[in-house]
Amino acid sequence: SNYTELSQLYPKYKDQGFEILAFPCNQFGGQEPGTNDEIVQFACTRFKAEYPIFDKVDVNGNNVSPLYKFLKSSKGGLFGDSIKWNFSKFLVDKEGHVVDRY
Repeated sequence: SNYTELSQLYPKYKDQGFEILAFPCNQFGGQEPGTNDEIVQFACTRFKAEYPIFDKVDVNGNNVSPLYKFLKSSKGGLFGDSIKWNFSKFLVDKEGHVVDRY
């Protein structure tokens, strides 16, 4: 349902400067097992995703992406800094400040 909801939200607000940046991760029960190209194909074909989908990253552990280090340090979650779910979301303003975490 997250791909569906994001694909509905994006066209509604993209002309107002809203952007979705998707970073697949396979650290949660193997939910993103494919290659980067397969993931993009899946999201764009099945869910009509028009927003950028980047290469897979690690969001936890020793190989955590620098982006996720920044996001987590800016806005910890209910259970600390670890990402607990594949579709965790961060809202970042135009100046790059993390506003909220969902």
